[in-house]
Amino acid sequence: MVRILKPVLFRGQAMDEKQDAGKDRSSHRDAALTADEGVSVERATESVQTAPVAPANHRPRWKRRLAAGVLAALVLTAIGIFGVPWIQLTLNTVSTDDAYVNGHVTFVAARVSGQIARVLVDDNNRVHKGDVLAELDKEPYEDEVAVKRAAVDTAKADLQVATASVRGLEAQARSLRWKLQYAIQDVDDRVAVLHARVAALEKSKATLKLAQLEFARAEKLLSSGTTTQQEYDRRQAALSVAQAEVTQAIADVHQIRVSLGLAAQPTSGDLGEVPPDLDQTFSSVREAQAALIQTAAQLGVVHSYEQLPKKMVEQFEKLDQGDVDRALAGLTPNAPAVKQAQAKLETANRDLVQAELNLRYCDIVAEIDGVVTRRNVNPGNNVQVGQSLMAIRSLREIWVDANFKETQLRDLRIGQPADLYVDMYGGRHVFKGRVSGFTEGTGSTLALLPPENATGNFVKVVQRLPVRIDLEGYDPNENVLFIGTSVVPYVYANKPPTGPDAGKFLQTYAPQSQTFGQSRNSVGELTK
Repeated sequence: MVRILKPVLFRGQAMDEKQDAGKDRSSHRDAALTADEGVSVERATESVQTAPVAPANHRPRWKRRLAAGVLAALVLTAIGIFGVPWIQLTLNTVSTDDAYVNGHVTFVAARVSGQIARVLVDDNNRVHKGDVLAELDKEPYEDEVAVKRAAVDTAKADLQVATASVRGLEAQARSLRWKLQYAIQDVDDRVAVLHARVAALEKSKATLKLAQLEFARAEKLLSSGTTTQQEYDRRQAALSVAQAEVTQAIADVHQIRVSLGLAAQPTSGDLGEVPPDLDQTFSSVREAQAALIQTAAQLGVVHSYEQLPKKMVEQFEKLDQGDVDRALAGLTPNAPAVKQAQAKLETANRDLVQAELNLRYCDIVAEIDGVVTRRNVNPGNNVQVGQSLMAIRSLREIWVDANFKETQLRDLRIGQPADLYVDMYGGRHVFKGRVSGFTEGTGSTLALLPPENATGNFVKVVQRLPVRIDLEGYDPNENVLFIGTSVVPYVYANKPPTGPDAGKFLQTYAPQSQTFGQSRNSVGELTK
């Protein structure tokens, strides 16, 4: 400061001396002219003596010197107070005037169609998340909810009917199981009766043979007169009875064989011959098995017709350690009729939930905290699903998009602090920020019509890359920022970066949201 102040003071003194010398020379010239005109030497001498007045000329000279010194000191002080910090800020930061405030905009749209009954907000109104913005006419959706509730009640009644019918099928299956077992036992009993009647036939044949021998002996004795006629008649009657018993026994055997589906007279001649699997292939057994398979299928249990009846009976006996009633009761939830009724009930419940959702969607609410803008709906308007009604600009989810030149990006990194000067506040308030990311592409490449430099003449233009700066400690209730307002950011490239991804150009991978998984789980729980 002293080096600058001294030349200024010396220049002021030299200027004052030159002005004083000029005034002296003008006084002498005036005196000479008066002498030439015939004025007396004494008057000329008096004018020369009275012209320079030393005290009057020295006083303004020192005042001017003092004023110049004070002015120089003020200038130097201003440079020290304002110039030096500005120079330091310029040397330690990277700045641009091509920056503005940006933020998220949530467009409010109708989720169901209908007629607008009320609009509760207007442009520039501040709203909280969950506040009702507009209402649709709810009467059609209330009627729809009533219809869906009636459908749910009907589906519940159908489920009860299906459950009762399955219970009846369970009882029928149990009865058919015993019927099948009885059919098998009946065939076995018939086979046993056949064998008994074959044995009786053999016995009758033996009795017949004995009667024939005794009758022949009586016939010989009668001719010789050794026996009486009475004995002969008795032996003849016994022979006739034995022949009749044999005939009856043969008829009984034939009857049993025919009832078992066998030939009355087998080719082998053995009347007691029976197939070993007759109790598994007999018609009554197969009929009982088919009825049981049909009833079991209605309960959701599938059997093959190739399966032997005895195996089916054994399978039923093994169910739940022989507790057939408990086993059949466990089949109720998986019965096709019950499952079908449950599916209809779930469909009715989903329709009811959707109807209730549609009724709830009649209240159009704010999804975020913010300020209402671009309202374009009024009471009485008919709106469709997805039609935009208004927009809400967030007051907190805002940031600064600074378009730095590509030549300024060398020292910029994520996490570097920044001072943000907003034009609407001037220098009254400085917002604090942090570099959070770099856009993957300059503004020209993201334009609707990107430049085509491969054809024609090429003129190199310095490109600008949008850099996002997040606000720190921002409170919209104290100093609000409006979207689109101009900002001059100063990023401190020499200060160490902090926070996530500090010192990098690219952010790490975004964390996967759990919303999708939760939604899938909620859907799964709803379907149970």
